[in-house]
Amino acid sequence: MNFHARRVTLPTITPLCLSKRVIKVYSEDNTSRAVEVPSDITARDICQLFILKNHCIDDNSWTLFEQIPHLSIERTIEDHESVIEVQSSWGMDSHCCLYFRKNYAKYEFFKKPLDFFPEQMVSVSSESNGIMNHSQLIQTFLSSSSCPEIHGFLHAKEHGRKSWKKFYFVLRRSGLYFSNKGTSKEPRHLQFIAEFGDSDVYTLLSAKKVYSAPTDYGFCVKASKSSSARDLKLLCADDEQTRTCWVTAMRLFKYGMQLYQNFTQPYQKQKSSPMRSISENSLVAMDFSGHKSRVIENPSEVLSVAVEEGLSWRRKSCHRLSSHGSPSASQSSLSSIAIHVAQPWFHCKLSRDEAQKLISQQGLIDGVFLVRDSQSNPRTFVLSLCHTQKIKHFQIVPVEEDGELFYSLDDGHTRFTDLLQLVEFYQLNRGILPCKLKHHCARIAL
Repeated sequence: MNFHARRVTLPTITPLCLSKRVIKVYSEDNTSRAVEVPSDITARDICQLFILKNHCIDDNSWTLFEQIPHLSIERTIEDHESVIEVQSSWGMDSHCCLYFRKNYAKYEFFKKPLDFFPEQMVSVSSESNGIMNHSQLIQTFLSSSSCPEIHGFLHAKEHGRKSWKKFYFVLRRSGLYFSNKGTSKEPRHLQFIAEFGDSDVYTLLSAKKVYSAPTDYGFCVKASKSSSARDLKLLCADDEQTRTCWVTAMRLFKYGMQLYQNFTQPYQKQKSSPMRSISENSLVAMDFSGHKSRVIENPSEVLSVAVEEGLSWRRKSCHRLSSHGSPSASQSSLSSIAIHVAQPWFHCKLSRDEAQKLISQQGLIDGVFLVRDSQSNPRTFVLSLCHTQKIKHFQIVPVEEDGELFYSLDDGHTRFTDLLQLVEFYQLNRGILPCKLKHHCARIAL
């Protein structure tokens, strides 16, 4: 009877205890906020909550990360995952954290899969008849009936040793294997390493420093219920593109169609919203420069009028900030600082290494950028930009002419009155840059 009594009372008590949980979430500047949430809340729900609380623009890139400091690893918590379940796998003294930040690369492989899966690393079943387009390639990963395979060399940390050794690895739906005989894929030569039913893939935050890896492009497979470094399957690639390929394929093999649903869900909501279509259809370009406003129908005229209005607004701003009628170079500089310092893409006291880390964290895809103060020259600025998964830095040089201060990326050939105008120009035009500015790195304080 006592056994049956316990079974009857548990369901009436447990839901009341678990209906609400308090979780703590950090931002990139390590500010944090504790919030009370339902026990069944997902990572997407948490992101939506902080997007609203911080008045952020919801561009589907905001992401919740799990960071495990004592192992120096982190991963993207997929939008559909239960946050409470993730926390339940943490040890009592592990100091694990949840981070809220942008990740522009989270679903980029659905848009440009051929960039994420180099031809030499991917094999598919013979029915595909050779070269595939974007949609065919991603379909092979999403369909359980097809058999895509990722293969190539990786460094692996030998169990119980500090040394790393290079092996030929093969990733299939059934799991991760390495060959103990060169590049042979024969079953007798493939040794099983891990499967992903109860495991997750993490990136190593300091592969060289913490794990003595040969490069900093480290990642690992960790069993969901393990918190020991001894249980990690530590791997290391020779470059970022190779690491990204393996990590992305592991996410796809684990979650499959669920990832695609996570990717398309926000867009389906946008399409179903009548307000969006009405507002877009009713927008027209207007010219307010004359005595009477008029609708502009010529697309090329729209751009020129927009630029002129922007310059006019800036001239008015400069005039208001100046104590006299015509601003001097120093006063013009003061006004331009007032304009760009409030922009989300500007980071004043950021070093080169910090800029690279911030861009890496927010997604190594083409067009992710930020503008920062130059550490070597106090009068100049630096544009840090990601292209082909590499971060490049371009100096923005001030040019003074006839008492006016301009900014330029190309030694004065193309000049801008302030950094805001410069950024807006390169968002529309590639110019001397390898690609247009597309996604800005922003930090928020929770």
